[in-house]
Amino acid sequence: MTPYVIRDVQRSDLPALQKLARELDTVNLPDDERELLRIIDWSARSFDSRIKNPFQREYLFVLEEPRSERVVGASLIIAQHGTRDAPHIFFDVYEKEHYSASVDRHFRHRVLSIGYNFDGPTEIGGLVVDSGYRGGSEKPGKQLSYVRFLYIAMHPARFRDRVLVELLPKLEEDQRSPLWEALGRKFTGLSYQEADRLSRENKEFIQQLFPPGEIYATLFTQKIQDAIGEVGPETAGAKQMLTKIGFRYDERIDPFDGGPHYSAPTRDIEPIRRYRRVRVADEELPANAAPAPGEIEMRLVALERPHGRNRFRATRALCAFRDADVRLSRTARDLLGARPGDRLHTVPFD
Repeated sequence: MTPYVIRDVQRSDLPALQKLARELDTVNLPDDERELLRIIDWSARSFDSRIKNPFQREYLFVLEEPRSERVVGASLIIAQHGTRDAPHIFFDVYEKEHYSASVDRHFRHRVLSIGYNFDGPTEIGGLVVDSGYRGGSEKPGKQLSYVRFLYIAMHPARFRDRVLVELLPKLEEDQRSPLWEALGRKFTGLSYQEADRLSRENKEFIQQLFPPGEIYATLFTQKIQDAIGEVGPETAGAKQMLTKIGFRYDERIDPFDGGPHYSAPTRDIEPIRRYRRVRVADEELPANAAPAPGEIEMRLVALERPHGRNRFRATRALCAFRDADVRLSRTARDLLGARPGDRLHTVPFD
């Protein structure tokens, strides 16, 4: 199978991105042509540094099948999620104990309390793979996840010292959120979809309409209580991968859908910690080369150009390191557009 290429999004990718957005349709990748065009434009301006404040930048990556040039996946980095104009909003989840000596009754309750972060972390999100391309030995979903860590490792000054991911919970068959129906709708009068769309442009209504104090989850049905902090079946694999490389549950959930928030110190995330910068060697790696511990390893490899239509390209490839040089196969070189002496950036893809 021909390896995939991951690159920065272009305006010409809009039709393919719309198709992907229909599968995901979240705040980060909405099924809305006008909003997708805004995201594409903001990403292009972020990659070429036309947005001067690095923490206002957002980077959208697309996964391309090179032979057909078909875009089959996407993922996103938001340099900072949570500002004075648009705070990061969440529910803290914690326990409170109550005891009455007169009736000898002791209870431990799960409590939700709304919180705001005005100087937030870097967020990764918007990851989606076309349903016909999921799975397989190339692991397209993992590539789209890891490319974000690769880019953060390449440009650490552009990102915060903590990385957040908001994982999707289990929704109803009609895509309703049980938590929103039990809580959010009662305080806003909006459906989950209406509130989701509105929050893309303005979150003021959450701050004004949601209760400021503690909410006891005991008041919800047992089904909703059991779902707090849990991921949906389609997100279980992402959760397992993220925890393996250093992410942990923050004891926080999304106020809309109840999905759990996971985060990690940026420098401690395993792919970032093992980031390596090298140059392309004169000698190529044979096409029949295979992984060999300590000699040849599978990595995600990127080339970045200061100018041109595609400033960033990455692919999954076997790497043979020798000092500051790396040998790549002819296929990998061609996919990256790399020549001997070019600087490459790599993270492990075990």
